[in-house]
Amino acid sequence: MDKASTLQVRVARRHVEALDICSFELVAVNGAALPPFSAGAHIDVHLPNGLTRQYSLCNDPQETQRYLIGVLRDPRSRGGSLSLHEHVQEGDILNIGAPKNHFPLTAQAGHSLLLGGGIGITPMLAMAETLVREGADFALHYCTRSADRTAFTTRIAASAFASQVQFHFDDGADLQRLALEQTLVHPQATAHLYVCGPTGFMDAVLAQARASGWDEAQLHYEFFSGQVVSEETDASFEVEIASSGQRIKVPKGVAVTTALAAAGVEIITACEQGVCGTCLTRVLAGTPDHRDSYLTPQEHAANDQFMPCCSRARSATLILDI
Repeated sequence: MDKASTLQVRVARRHVEALDICSFELVAVNGAALPPFSAGAHIDVHLPNGLTRQYSLCNDPQETQRYLIGVLRDPRSRGGSLSLHEHVQEGDILNIGAPKNHFPLTAQAGHSLLLGGGIGITPMLAMAETLVREGADFALHYCTRSADRTAFTTRIAASAFASQVQFHFDDGADLQRLALEQTLVHPQATAHLYVCGPTGFMDAVLAQARASGWDEAQLHYEFFSGQVVSEETDASFEVEIASSGQRIKVPKGVAVTTALAAAGVEIITACEQGVCGTCLTRVLAGTPDHRDSYLTPQEHAANDQFMPCCSRARSATLILDI
């Protein structure tokens, strides 16, 4: 961990927001203001078990004295959410990274449509706080499995944007469920769609939006997790380091970052699933086999950058700008 690039924060409050969901309020250990952030931003949290995971900031970006994150206890967790739920208590000290934003609001959109699935509501709350303060036109749809798994309901009910939120429960009556086709039909040219949540939810929303005629530039999304895909047709290939000419073989079934680390070439990673952008690396020559959920389809088509934590190569060699 690069100590110079991290902030020390104290857990000022830990609160159960819903079944299996806790919020953690983080403040600077010295009581100073925290670095500013904008709606859609996230922070890297360095966990007690040595892992680093990304969590969206869900408080109002105008607040300077605290960061608020919401964390789902996921039984399929690779150790991140479990570490926070089981080992982090009020008063504990954590190291975090400064806020980064790969999921920003589009300025002066004619209409903003926010769709949050489950814990994917967290960045949407900061967006709603910003949009209502700006007097912007927007709607927020919050989809969860059930009412008892719906976090931040008290906060939403007391907010200035309460009237612009619709709740949808999987176990509720058919009439209250989110009708994707109707919600996404006939997009305005100045409308923008923001979606975050479980992969299946996001895939369904984005597929329907594209089928309904939304332009790719109108679609904004942030995945919380991805699946590192291995295929029978995978083969070994070589990576060349542009700065040194060093050539490193990447065997079948081995991540590029793993092969590089074994050869003494370190690339900083965090999620290791192609969702956070931490390991984004420029490609100078060769064709990547993109398997991430971070880059847009246009960025995949450009083939000038890739995620070495999960992606591979279609060509025999990739020359990387490192």
